[in-house]
Amino acid sequence: MTVPTPPLAQVVQQTSRRAPGPAALSAFLADLPAVLPPDRYTTSLPARTAASRDYAHLSPVLTAVLPEHPADVVARPGTTDELAALLRLAHTHGVPVVPRGRGTGNYGQAVPLAGGLVVDLTRADRVVEVGDGWVHAQAGATFVALEAAARATGQEIAMLPSTVGSTIGGFLAGGAGGLGSIEHGWLWDGFVHALDVLGCPPREPWRVTGAACLPYLHAYGVTGVIATATVGLSPARDWTALLASFPDWAPAVAAARELLHLDPAPRLVSLDEPALVATYPPDPAMPAGRHSLRAVVDARTVDAAMRAVTGHGGHVEAVTPEAVGYLSTLSFNHVTLRARKTRPDLCHLQVGGEPLTAEPDAVRACLPGAMLHLDGLRTFLDPDEPARGRGFGGLLLSEFRDADTLYAGVERLRALGVHVVDPHTWLLGGPALATLRASAVLADPRGLLNPGKLPDPSS
Repeated sequence: MTVPTPPLAQVVQQTSRRAPGPAALSAFLADLPAVLPPDRYTTSLPARTAASRDYAHLSPVLTAVLPEHPADVVARPGTTDELAALLRLAHTHGVPVVPRGRGTGNYGQAVPLAGGLVVDLTRADRVVEVGDGWVHAQAGATFVALEAAARATGQEIAMLPSTVGSTIGGFLAGGAGGLGSIEHGWLWDGFVHALDVLGCPPREPWRVTGAACLPYLHAYGVTGVIATATVGLSPARDWTALLASFPDWAPAVAAARELLHLDPAPRLVSLDEPALVATYPPDPAMPAGRHSLRAVVDARTVDAAMRAVTGHGGHVEAVTPEAVGYLSTLSFNHVTLRARKTRPDLCHLQVGGEPLTAEPDAVRACLPGAMLHLDGLRTFLDPDEPARGRGFGGLLLSEFRDADTLYAGVERLRALGVHVVDPHTWLLGGPALATLRASAVLADPRGLLNPGKLPDPSS
């Protein structure tokens, strides 16, 4: 059976031993006023507690093992120089550092397992410059601000998370894809043009470009703290929301697949089955007992989108630009957040692959009471024919009974050919793990950056 290795409770116990001792913490706090003014850091318990949590409560596996103790201090630098000074001070006194943004940490990524310092980067929020096809900003800049700056030049962010109040640094360090991923793929598919990164101890910020950015993406800050980022823009489009419903799964999938191949591509295509729709607040545009297909499409393609719906036996429930933001809150992991408000017994897996659309009943049978949510994505990089690579990923939400039942279901899903990403862990993994370890050693030789998130090689 595939279960998290090493056990997360063991990781918590081992990492907690790296917490700063009273003397080190006292010395750090004594030196802190020389780095930041008093209104830019705090040891207040409510502030420390708030900064030491993310949305890990979405996972019943994680909530059972995450520690309750918060960080020792929270600081809010506003410039790269202030960030560097904080990292230098933390290194001097051996204080662990967890950098965090806003809105994209769900799985314990931003929880300070060894206490120490949380660096809240939301004050470093300046949009520095907008160019042709790119925007350069500090890590704390929100996507609301980035999109506004881009729109002022006739452009828009090529890809943004479903939580548009997220910061660019938080998204790059903790996210993966979002609105725009149908056309532009994932973070690592060319969205990120350049990063300025600081290690611990910091030297001058080093700039990485192109493929050299990869070790810092979805790495939770363990390979270095992102200070500024340059990411891709596209020509601005006039987006509108389309909501439709279908009596059955197969025609809804067929219509959704047709929407993926509109030209220009949609910014979002999402599909839910009736049982999942029933967990949302009632909405006349998502009628009970029917499959809900939702899309954010270029206004020039509305007629083609409507023909795709009706051509597969569906009914167009609404077409309105006012619902574009609303549809983003019914996509990606927002679905888990919404569904658990009604059904707190649910847990989720991130899933992908052809069985989601071709064998949905077999997929659902792998876990008790399972329900499918799909989001359109560019599933592989094909610069010559990008539309060929458009398909679906999504979520499988099911009743949570215990971890053994959950991971037995994961094995069954993988046997079906379903690609499963386990969200019930904060441990970094995957084929790039060796590269992440090597990058972390160079940037952070004492292992002070977000300890406990990079698996111990000896485990």
